[in-house]
Amino acid sequence: MRFFTTEGPVRPEDHYCLPPLERWDLDEVPMLIQQKKYFLLHAPRQTGKTTCLLALMEHLNRDGRYRAVYANIEAAQTTREDVARGMAAICSVLGRSITHDLGDTRVDVWQQGEGGTLAPEDRLTRLLAFWASLDARPAILLLDEVDALVGDTLISLLRQLRAGYPQRPTDFPQTVILCGVRDLRDYRIHSSAEAAIITGGSAFNIKAKSLRLGDFTAAEVQTLLLEHTAETGQVFTPEALARVWELTLGQPWLVNALAYRACFEMPAGRDRTQPITRALIDQAQEGMILERVTHLDQLADKLREPRVRRVIEPMLAGTALGEVTEDDRQYLVDLGLLRRDVEGGLVIANPIYREVLPRALASGPQDSLPRIAPTWLNSDGSLNTDRLLDAFLAFWRQHGEPLLRSAPYHEIAPHLVLMAFLHRVINGGGTLEREYAIGMGRMDLCLRYGMVTLGMELKVWREGAPDPLGEGLEQLDAYLAGLGLETGWLVIFDRRAAQPPIRERTGVSAAKSLHGRCIEVIRA
Repeated sequence: MRFFTTEGPVRPEDHYCLPPLERWDLDEVPMLIQQKKYFLLHAPRQTGKTTCLLALMEHLNRDGRYRAVYANIEAAQTTREDVARGMAAICSVLGRSITHDLGDTRVDVWQQGEGGTLAPEDRLTRLLAFWASLDARPAILLLDEVDALVGDTLISLLRQLRAGYPQRPTDFPQTVILCGVRDLRDYRIHSSAEAAIITGGSAFNIKAKSLRLGDFTAAEVQTLLLEHTAETGQVFTPEALARVWELTLGQPWLVNALAYRACFEMPAGRDRTQPITRALIDQAQEGMILERVTHLDQLADKLREPRVRRVIEPMLAGTALGEVTEDDRQYLVDLGLLRRDVEGGLVIANPIYREVLPRALASGPQDSLPRIAPTWLNSDGSLNTDRLLDAFLAFWRQHGEPLLRSAPYHEIAPHLVLMAFLHRVINGGGTLEREYAIGMGRMDLCLRYGMVTLGMELKVWREGAPDPLGEGLEQLDAYLAGLGLETGWLVIFDRRAAQPPIRERTGVSAAKSLHGRCIEVIRA
């Protein structure tokens, strides 16, 4: 039986999948190869790049006009900037790949003799020239994980490919496809040998085009999921199909991970006589986030990078990006963390990532929380929002100051501490939804626990700015209207200097919104 996969390249005999070649422009790619172009394929991790490259290699070799070889050169990353070891590793991988993909051992034999004595700065160029000259059919090279290389090793690779470019197609590969997470224009490579930053464009100015592998469309998500139905007879309800798209927006790993967990890991989903429902998909999502599965853990780890923080921190705070460079913004798009919406603005790539990012940042304060008695629950286990407010005020007065210091992003430290507290409140019995974006000036939270829904808006009073109360009441009024609620919380964190301690300034008052909604205004 086939299944949804999240590990490594797709194998159609084992895995549900979309035809890999149909994710490429099958008019454009053959044309670029025919025109002897060198070009790039880039996309975020775990979107299907390797699967597409392998399918293209098999397609070209089956056609018979070319000799195509795929090679993953990530192993050379461990050599860092040791060019001699890096080139030796790359050439070794290429020799094994040519033997494996084409059954031709002559390059390996050549490396054991003449090739092994060449200077590292020329070794790759000479190897590819030797390979290209072995057969009248043009050679096509597909290099994966190129941007995993570091410093002078990466520079040497790019320059040696450029050096052989004029000799194509008889004495050098006719086409080279470089594959990685980032576009070549984003390569800013530190060269220790030259004590300078080398850009990808200057080291490899023979690139004709950059192709980006996109996420699945809504129709493709449904096609993939229905392969399971066709094979097992187990149906997805229409609501479940829509929910997978809504949560993932087609990110391939997330689509497969949600479906695998719902259909193969959860006991209710393994019963093929029962449909896969929206509730099962939601449970699968929550399980993935709580377990910090590898893909999401790698995503969260990126938050530590300074260039990622420069974009994500103001986005979560709802402020403008200011002087964040285009390179930094594009880096997050290429990583798949962000996307440009239809109006051109930057937003978190999908709802699952939107949930993961603040949770990951709040994990430090959450782990630092003291034991809190659940005084916010009624005797029947339902949530009492008045008691919840009292509990938060007491918690904030006592623990706010030290917990703010444990938050990794200073600008949104209060938001993270509040979210950590609320996660302790729901503790698996509810959900906490978030809305935020660049320039909103706020973060909106929706806590759902049993029959209770509580809408909140978080604002920050910054140095030199006016009191955000009026703006907050207007914004919260619109948010509550969307939730169908008549009451809510407006939390204003005072981050101005020379303020009294938190325990003295924290308090609550009642207010009315423009449309008469009852608002608890919490100043903290």
